[in-house]
Amino acid sequence: MVRIKAFHGIRPQNELAPLVASPPYDVIDSAEARLLVRDDPYSFLHVIKSEVDLPEDTDPYDPSVYRKASENLKQFREKYLLQDRKPSMYIYRQIMHGRSQTGLISVQHIDDYLEGKVKIHELTREEKEKDRITHIDTVNANTGPVFLTYPQDRLIDALIAQAIIAAPEYDFFSPDGVQHILWHIDDPKIMKGLKKAFSHVDHVYVADGHHRSKASAMVGKMRREANPQHTGKEEYNWYLTVLFPSDQLNIIDYNRVVKDLNGYSPEAFLTKIADAYTVEKKCCRFSAKPGKQQEMAMYTDHTWYRLTLRGGMADTEDPVASMDSALLTEHILTPVLGIKDLRKDDRIDFVGGKRGLEELERRVDSGEMAAAFALCPISIRQLMDIADSNALMPPKTTWFEPKLQSGLVIHSLEDEA
Repeated sequence: MVRIKAFHGIRPQNELAPLVASPPYDVIDSAEARLLVRDDPYSFLHVIKSEVDLPEDTDPYDPSVYRKASENLKQFREKYLLQDRKPSMYIYRQIMHGRSQTGLISVQHIDDYLEGKVKIHELTREEKEKDRITHIDTVNANTGPVFLTYPQDRLIDALIAQAIIAAPEYDFFSPDGVQHILWHIDDPKIMKGLKKAFSHVDHVYVADGHHRSKASAMVGKMRREANPQHTGKEEYNWYLTVLFPSDQLNIIDYNRVVKDLNGYSPEAFLTKIADAYTVEKKCCRFSAKPGKQQEMAMYTDHTWYRLTLRGGMADTEDPVASMDSALLTEHILTPVLGIKDLRKDDRIDFVGGKRGLEELERRVDSGEMAAAFALCPISIRQLMDIADSNALMPPKTTWFEPKLQSGLVIHSLEDEA
Protein backbone atom coordinates (compact mmCIF):
# COMPACT_ATOMS: atom_id res chain seq x y z
CA MET A 1 0.00 0.00 0.00
CA VAL A 2 1.06 3.58 -0.69
CA ARG A 3 0.73 5.89 2.30
CA ILE A 4 -0.22 9.52 1.74
CA LYS A 5 -1.79 12.12 4.01
CA ALA A 6 -2.91 15.72 4.23
CA PHE A 7 -0.62 18.37 5.69
CA HIS A 8 -0.55 22.05 6.60
CA GLY A 9 0.75 23.42 3.32
CA ILE A 10 2.76 26.62 3.15
CA ARG A 11 1.96 28.54 0.00
CA PRO A 12 1.82 32.02 -1.56
CA GLN A 13 -0.89 34.51 -0.76
CA ASN A 14 -3.30 34.16 -3.65
CA GLU A 15 -2.39 37.29 -5.59
CA LEU A 16 1.34 36.55 -5.25
CA ALA A 17 1.33 32.99 -6.63
CA PRO A 18 2.37 33.98 -10.19
CA LEU A 19 5.21 36.07 -8.78
CA VAL A 20 6.50 33.51 -6.28
CA ALA A 21 6.29 30.43 -8.55
CA SER A 22 9.61 29.57 -10.17
CA PRO A 23 11.24 26.87 -12.30
CA PRO A 24 12.67 23.90 -10.36
CA TYR A 25 16.18 24.27 -8.96
CA ASP A 26 17.71 21.76 -11.37
CA VAL A 27 16.56 23.04 -14.77
CA ILE A 28 18.46 26.34 -14.76
CA ASP A 29 22.00 27.16 -13.73
CA SER A 30 23.13 29.85 -11.31
CA ALA A 31 23.82 32.41 -14.04
CA GLU A 32 20.33 31.99 -15.52
CA ALA A 33 18.80 32.21 -12.05
CA ARG A 34 20.62 35.48 -11.33
CA LEU A 35 19.16 37.01 -14.48
CA LEU A 36 15.65 35.84 -13.60
CA VAL A 37 15.69 37.29 -10.07
CA ARG A 38 17.30 40.61 -10.96
CA ASP A 39 15.10 43.26 -9.31
CA ASP A 40 12.58 40.52 -8.43
CA PRO A 41 12.18 39.95 -4.67
CA TYR A 42 9.29 37.48 -5.07
CA SER A 43 10.79 34.62 -7.07
CA PHE A 44 11.15 31.38 -5.14
CA LEU A 45 14.57 31.02 -6.76
CA HIS A 46 15.79 33.08 -3.81
CA VAL A 47 15.09 29.97 -1.72
CA ILE A 48 15.95 27.08 -4.05
CA LYS A 49 18.89 28.82 -5.83
CA SER A 50 19.93 31.08 -2.96
CA GLU A 51 23.43 31.63 -4.37
CA VAL A 52 21.72 34.35 -6.43
CA ASP A 53 21.87 36.52 -3.28
CA LEU A 54 25.57 35.88 -2.68
CA PRO A 55 28.70 36.96 -4.60
CA GLU A 56 28.88 35.56 -8.12
CA ASP A 57 31.94 33.44 -7.37
CA THR A 58 30.17 31.59 -4.54
CA ASP A 59 30.28 27.80 -4.88
CA PRO A 60 26.63 26.57 -5.08
CA TYR A 61 27.54 23.90 -2.49
CA ASP A 62 29.14 26.32 -0.03
CA PRO A 63 27.55 26.22 3.48
CA SER A 64 26.65 29.90 3.12
CA VAL A 65 24.25 28.99 0.28
CA TYR A 66 22.20 26.70 2.52
CA ARG A 67 22.18 29.22 5.36
CA LYS A 68 20.98 31.87 2.92
CA ALA A 69 18.22 29.55 1.68
CA SER A 70 16.98 29.09 5.25
CA GLU A 71 17.12 32.82 5.91
CA ASN A 72 15.26 33.58 2.67
CA LEU A 73 12.54 31.02 3.38
CA LYS A 74 11.92 32.59 6.77
CA GLN A 75 11.61 36.00 5.13
CA PHE A 76 9.26 34.63 2.47
CA ARG A 77 7.05 33.16 5.19
CA GLU A 78 6.89 36.52 6.92
CA LYS A 79 6.17 38.53 3.77
CA TYR A 80 4.60 36.44 1.01
CA LEU A 81 3.44 33.03 2.26
CA LEU A 82 0.63 31.66 4.42
CA GLN A 83 0.12 28.29 6.06
CA ASP A 84 -3.20 26.48 5.84
CA ARG A 85 -4.70 25.97 9.30
CA LYS A 86 -6.46 22.73 8.38
CA PRO A 87 -4.73 19.60 7.10
CA SER A 88 -5.01 19.90 3.32
CA MET A 89 -4.34 18.33 -0.02
CA TYR A 90 -4.06 20.19 -3.31
CA ILE A 91 -4.93 19.44 -6.91
CA TYR A 92 -2.42 20.77 -9.42
CA ARG A 93 -3.25 21.03 -13.13
CA GLN A 94 -0.84 22.09 -15.85
CA ILE A 95 -1.86 22.88 -19.42
CA MET A 96 0.78 23.06 -22.15
CA HIS A 97 0.05 23.33 -25.88
CA GLY A 98 -3.56 22.30 -25.19
CA ARG A 99 -2.52 19.16 -23.26
CA SER A 100 -3.31 18.93 -19.55
CA GLN A 101 -2.10 16.80 -16.65
CA THR A 102 -3.77 16.86 -13.25
CA GLY A 103 -2.09 15.58 -10.10
CA LEU A 104 -2.57 15.35 -6.36
CA ILE A 105 -0.22 17.21 -4.03
CA SER A 106 0.10 15.45 -0.68
CA VAL A 107 2.87 14.07 1.48
CA GLN A 108 4.05 10.48 1.28
CA HIS A 109 5.67 8.38 3.97
CA ILE A 110 9.44 8.04 3.65
CA ASP A 111 9.12 4.31 4.40
CA ASP A 112 7.38 3.92 1.05
CA TYR A 113 10.67 5.01 -0.51
CA LEU A 114 12.87 3.03 1.86
CA GLU A 115 10.81 -0.14 1.34
CA GLY A 116 10.78 0.11 -2.46
CA LYS A 117 7.13 1.09 -2.91
CA VAL A 118 8.40 4.19 -4.70
CA LYS A 119 10.07 2.71 -7.76
CA ILE A 120 13.07 4.42 -9.31
CA HIS A 121 14.52 4.12 -12.79
CA GLU A 122 17.91 5.78 -12.38
CA LEU A 123 20.65 6.19 -9.78
CA THR A 124 21.37 9.45 -8.04
CA ARG A 125 24.60 11.42 -8.35
CA GLU A 126 26.42 11.64 -5.02
CA GLU A 127 27.19 15.36 -5.20
CA LYS A 128 23.59 16.31 -6.00
CA GLU A 129 22.26 13.88 -3.40
CA LYS A 130 24.38 15.53 -0.68
CA ASP A 131 23.25 18.94 -1.92
CA ARG A 132 19.55 18.09 -1.55
CA ILE A 133 20.08 16.47 1.86
CA THR A 134 21.82 19.58 3.14
CA HIS A 135 19.23 21.89 1.61
CA ILE A 136 16.21 20.04 3.05
CA ASP A 137 17.83 19.64 6.46
CA THR A 138 18.94 23.27 6.67
CA VAL A 139 15.72 24.93 5.53
CA ASN A 140 13.69 22.32 7.48
CA ALA A 141 11.25 21.87 4.63
CA ASN A 142 10.55 20.21 1.30
CA THR A 143 10.71 23.26 -0.96
CA GLY A 144 10.12 21.33 -4.18
CA PRO A 145 7.81 18.35 -4.78
CA VAL A 146 8.82 14.96 -6.13
CA PHE A 147 7.02 14.20 -9.40
CA LEU A 148 5.48 10.70 -9.12
CA THR A 149 3.22 8.72 -11.42
CA TYR A 150 0.88 5.77 -10.94
CA PRO A 151 -1.25 3.56 -13.22
CA GLN A 152 -4.47 5.37 -14.12
CA ASP A 153 -7.26 4.62 -11.63
CA ARG A 154 -10.95 5.44 -12.19
CA LEU A 155 -11.76 5.93 -8.50
CA ILE A 156 -8.90 8.40 -8.05
CA ASP A 157 -9.98 10.18 -11.24
CA ALA A 158 -13.52 10.50 -9.87
CA LEU A 159 -12.37 11.84 -6.49
CA ILE A 160 -10.14 14.42 -8.14
CA ALA A 161 -12.98 15.47 -10.46
CA GLN A 162 -15.17 15.95 -7.38
CA ALA A 163 -12.46 17.97 -5.65
CA ILE A 164 -12.07 20.53 -8.44
CA ILE A 165 -15.71 21.54 -8.76
CA ALA A 166 -14.97 24.59 -6.63
CA ALA A 167 -13.05 27.60 -7.93
CA PRO A 168 -9.26 27.21 -7.87
CA GLU A 169 -6.96 29.12 -5.55
CA TYR A 170 -4.47 29.92 -8.32
CA ASP A 171 -4.82 30.15 -12.08
CA PHE A 172 -1.96 31.77 -13.97
CA PHE A 173 0.50 31.38 -16.83
CA SER A 174 4.24 31.02 -16.26
CA PRO A 175 6.62 32.87 -18.60
CA ASP A 176 7.01 29.76 -20.79
CA GLY A 177 3.27 29.83 -21.59
CA VAL A 178 2.23 26.91 -19.37
CA GLN A 179 -1.00 27.39 -17.42
CA HIS A 180 -0.89 26.42 -13.74
CA ILE A 181 -4.11 25.84 -11.78
CA LEU A 182 -4.22 24.82 -8.12
CA TRP A 183 -7.19 23.83 -5.95
CA HIS A 184 -7.00 23.76 -2.16
CA ILE A 185 -8.79 20.71 -0.70
CA ASP A 186 -9.64 20.48 3.00
CA ASP A 187 -12.85 18.42 2.77
CA PRO A 188 -12.19 15.47 5.14
CA LYS A 189 -14.42 13.13 3.13
CA ILE A 190 -12.60 13.71 -0.17
CA MET A 191 -9.18 13.50 1.46
CA LYS A 192 -10.13 10.28 3.27
CA GLY A 193 -11.30 8.84 -0.03
CA LEU A 194 -8.05 9.75 -1.78
CA LYS A 195 -5.97 8.34 1.07
CA LYS A 196 -7.91 5.08 0.95
CA ALA A 197 -7.75 4.87 -2.86
CA PHE A 198 -3.96 5.23 -2.84
CA SER A 199 -3.69 2.59 -0.11
CA HIS A 200 -4.75 0.13 -2.81
CA VAL A 201 -1.97 1.26 -5.17
CA ASP A 202 0.94 -1.16 -4.84
CA HIS A 203 3.65 1.09 -6.24
CA VAL A 204 4.24 4.58 -7.56
CA TYR A 205 7.07 5.61 -9.88
CA VAL A 206 9.48 8.52 -9.77
CA ALA A 207 9.04 10.51 -12.95
CA ASP A 208 11.26 13.42 -11.89
CA GLY A 209 12.99 13.99 -8.58
CA HIS A 210 15.21 11.01 -7.80
CA HIS A 211 17.58 13.20 -5.78
CA ARG A 212 14.74 14.88 -3.88
CA SER A 213 13.18 11.48 -3.11
CA LYS A 214 16.32 9.93 -1.75
CA ALA A 215 17.37 13.08 0.09
CA SER A 216 13.97 13.41 1.77
CA ALA A 217 14.12 9.81 2.93
CA MET A 218 17.69 10.24 4.19
CA VAL A 219 16.83 13.41 6.12
CA GLY A 220 13.86 11.67 7.74
CA LYS A 221 15.99 8.65 8.60
CA MET A 222 18.73 10.87 10.09
CA ARG A 223 16.20 12.70 12.24
CA ARG A 224 14.69 9.45 13.48
CA GLU A 225 18.10 8.22 14.56
CA ALA A 226 18.94 11.53 16.25
CA ASN A 227 15.63 11.76 18.15
CA PRO A 228 15.46 9.57 21.27
CA GLN A 229 11.77 10.51 21.63
CA HIS A 230 10.90 9.44 18.09
CA THR A 231 7.28 8.22 17.89
CA GLY A 232 6.71 7.86 14.14
CA LYS A 233 4.19 10.70 14.11
CA GLU A 234 6.73 13.42 13.37
CA GLU A 235 6.35 15.40 10.17
CA TYR A 236 9.88 14.50 9.05
CA ASN A 237 8.52 11.02 8.31
CA TRP A 238 6.73 12.49 5.27
CA TYR A 239 7.86 14.28 2.13
CA LEU A 240 6.21 16.42 -0.53
CA THR A 241 4.95 14.73 -3.72
CA VAL A 242 2.70 15.32 -6.71
CA LEU A 243 1.02 12.18 -8.03
CA PHE A 244 -0.05 12.15 -11.69
CA PRO A 245 -1.80 9.30 -13.55
CA SER A 246 0.54 7.77 -16.10
CA ASP A 247 -1.86 8.17 -19.03
CA GLN A 248 -1.58 11.97 -18.82
CA LEU A 249 2.20 12.30 -18.90
CA ASN A 250 4.54 13.25 -21.69
CA ILE A 251 8.23 12.31 -21.93
CA ILE A 252 10.46 14.21 -24.33
CA ASP A 253 14.08 13.68 -25.32
CA TYR A 254 17.03 14.15 -22.96
CA ASN A 255 20.17 14.84 -24.94
CA ARG A 256 23.94 14.72 -24.39
CA VAL A 257 26.83 17.08 -25.08
CA VAL A 258 30.52 16.20 -24.68
CA LYS A 259 33.46 18.55 -24.14
CA ASP A 260 36.02 16.89 -26.44
CA LEU A 261 36.51 14.10 -28.95
CA ASN A 262 39.11 12.30 -26.83
CA GLY A 263 41.97 13.36 -29.11
CA TYR A 264 40.27 12.42 -32.39
CA SER A 265 39.90 14.88 -35.25
CA PRO A 266 36.29 15.27 -36.47
CA GLU A 267 37.12 13.14 -39.51
CA ALA A 268 38.75 10.37 -37.46
CA PHE A 269 35.88 10.45 -34.99
CA LEU A 270 33.33 9.94 -37.78
CA THR A 271 35.32 6.99 -39.07
CA LYS A 272 35.56 5.47 -35.60
CA ILE A 273 31.82 5.60 -34.83
CA ALA A 274 30.96 4.14 -38.24
CA ASP A 275 31.80 0.72 -36.80
CA ALA A 276 28.46 0.76 -34.95
CA TYR A 277 26.40 3.41 -36.75
CA THR A 278 25.76 4.37 -40.33
CA VAL A 279 26.61 8.07 -40.56
CA GLU A 280 24.56 10.26 -42.89
CA LYS A 281 25.36 13.95 -43.31
CA LYS A 282 22.29 16.22 -43.09
CA CYS A 283 21.66 19.76 -44.21
CA CYS A 284 20.25 21.01 -40.92
CA ARG A 285 18.99 20.01 -37.49
CA PHE A 286 15.43 19.51 -38.74
CA SER A 287 16.40 16.78 -41.20
CA ALA A 288 18.78 15.16 -38.70
CA LYS A 289 16.24 14.81 -35.88
CA PRO A 290 15.68 11.12 -35.09
CA GLY A 291 12.26 9.67 -35.81
CA LYS A 292 12.48 6.27 -34.15
CA GLN A 293 14.44 4.14 -31.74
CA GLN A 294 18.03 3.18 -32.72
CA GLU A 295 18.40 6.50 -34.53
CA MET A 296 19.96 9.67 -33.20
CA ALA A 297 21.21 13.01 -34.43
CA MET A 298 24.77 14.20 -33.89
CA TYR A 299 26.20 17.71 -34.25
CA THR A 300 29.93 18.38 -34.45
CA ASP A 301 32.23 20.69 -36.41
CA HIS A 302 29.22 22.82 -37.52
CA THR A 303 27.54 19.84 -39.19
CA TRP A 304 24.51 17.67 -38.40
CA TYR A 305 24.49 13.90 -38.97
CA ARG A 306 21.87 11.16 -38.67
CA LEU A 307 23.26 8.07 -36.95
CA THR A 308 21.46 4.75 -37.42
CA LEU A 309 22.50 1.69 -35.44
CA ARG A 310 23.79 -1.12 -37.61
CA GLY A 311 21.81 -4.36 -37.58
CA GLY A 312 22.52 -6.79 -34.77
CA MET A 313 24.21 -4.20 -32.55
CA ALA A 314 21.31 -4.01 -30.04
CA ASP A 315 20.28 -6.59 -27.44
CA THR A 316 16.54 -6.48 -28.06
CA GLU A 317 15.88 -8.89 -25.19
CA ASP A 318 17.19 -6.44 -22.59
CA PRO A 319 14.88 -3.41 -22.15
CA VAL A 320 17.69 -1.25 -20.77
CA ALA A 321 20.53 -2.33 -23.05
CA SER A 322 18.33 -1.67 -26.11
CA MET A 323 17.62 1.95 -25.12
CA ASP A 324 19.25 4.61 -27.29
CA SER A 325 20.90 6.25 -24.29
CA ALA A 326 22.50 2.90 -23.36
CA LEU A 327 23.51 2.16 -26.96
CA LEU A 328 25.17 5.57 -27.25
CA THR A 329 27.18 4.84 -24.11
CA GLU A 330 28.07 1.30 -25.19
CA HIS A 331 29.18 2.12 -28.72
CA ILE A 332 30.45 5.73 -28.61
CA LEU A 333 30.74 7.39 -25.22
CA THR A 334 32.76 4.67 -23.48
CA PRO A 335 34.83 2.91 -26.20
CA VAL A 336 35.50 5.96 -28.39
CA LEU A 337 35.32 8.98 -26.09
CA GLY A 338 36.50 7.27 -22.91
CA ILE A 339 33.52 8.40 -20.82
CA LYS A 340 32.90 5.49 -18.46
CA ASP A 341 30.76 6.91 -15.66
CA LEU A 342 28.03 9.30 -16.79
CA ARG A 343 27.22 10.14 -13.18
CA LYS A 344 30.70 11.45 -12.36
CA ASP A 345 32.56 12.37 -15.56
CA ASP A 346 32.62 16.14 -16.05
CA ARG A 347 33.31 15.77 -19.78
CA ILE A 348 29.60 15.09 -20.40
CA ASP A 349 26.53 17.19 -19.75
CA PHE A 350 22.81 16.69 -20.34
CA VAL A 351 20.33 18.99 -22.09
CA GLY A 352 16.56 18.70 -21.77
CA GLY A 353 14.70 18.42 -25.04
CA LYS A 354 12.57 21.45 -24.27
CA ARG A 355 15.57 23.61 -25.13
CA GLY A 356 15.52 22.21 -28.65
CA LEU A 357 18.26 21.14 -31.01
CA GLU A 358 19.30 24.77 -31.40
CA GLU A 359 20.62 24.65 -27.82
CA LEU A 360 22.85 21.75 -28.82
CA GLU A 361 24.12 23.78 -31.76
CA ARG A 362 24.77 26.78 -29.52
CA ARG A 363 26.83 24.84 -27.01
CA VAL A 364 28.97 23.22 -29.69
CA ASP A 365 29.39 26.32 -31.84
CA SER A 366 30.42 28.35 -28.79
CA GLY A 367 33.40 26.05 -28.30
CA GLU A 368 32.14 24.93 -24.88
CA MET A 369 31.38 21.45 -26.25
CA ALA A 370 32.79 19.39 -29.10
CA ALA A 371 29.77 17.26 -30.02
CA ALA A 372 26.10 16.82 -29.22
CA PHE A 373 23.80 13.81 -29.48
CA ALA A 374 19.99 14.08 -29.75
CA LEU A 375 17.99 10.97 -28.83
CA CYS A 376 14.43 9.74 -29.29
CA PRO A 377 12.33 9.95 -26.11
CA ILE A 378 11.23 6.75 -24.39
CA SER A 379 7.59 5.96 -23.50
CA ILE A 380 6.01 6.01 -20.03
CA ARG A 381 5.32 2.30 -20.50
CA GLN A 382 9.04 1.65 -20.99
CA LEU A 383 9.81 3.59 -17.82
CA MET A 384 7.33 1.63 -15.74
CA ASP A 385 8.41 -1.74 -17.16
CA ILE A 386 12.05 -1.01 -16.39
CA ALA A 387 11.24 0.18 -12.87
CA ASP A 388 9.05 -2.91 -12.29
CA SER A 389 11.97 -5.15 -13.25
CA ASN A 390 14.18 -3.28 -10.73
CA ALA A 391 16.48 -2.31 -13.57
CA LEU A 392 18.04 1.11 -13.94
CA MET A 393 18.20 3.37 -16.97
CA PRO A 394 21.33 5.30 -17.85
CA PRO A 395 21.44 8.67 -16.06
CA LYS A 396 19.35 11.47 -17.51
CA THR A 397 17.24 9.43 -19.90
CA THR A 398 13.81 10.96 -19.22
CA TRP A 399 12.70 14.59 -19.40
CA PHE A 400 9.11 15.36 -18.47
CA GLU A 401 7.27 18.46 -19.63
CA PRO A 402 5.77 20.61 -18.34
CA LYS A 403 7.98 21.02 -15.28
CA LEU A 404 6.41 21.49 -11.86
CA GLN A 405 6.66 25.03 -10.54
CA SER A 406 8.45 25.43 -7.22
CA GLY A 407 7.05 27.55 -4.41
CA LEU A 408 3.36 26.80 -4.95
CA VAL A 409 3.15 24.44 -1.95
CA ILE A 410 5.85 23.78 0.66
CA HIS A 411 5.96 21.11 3.34
CA SER A 412 7.52 21.93 6.72
CA LEU A 413 9.37 19.08 8.46
CA GLU A 414 8.12 20.53 11.74
CA ASP A 415 4.39 21.01 11.24
CA GLU A 416 3.77 23.94 13.55
CA ALA A 417 0.29 24.88 12.29
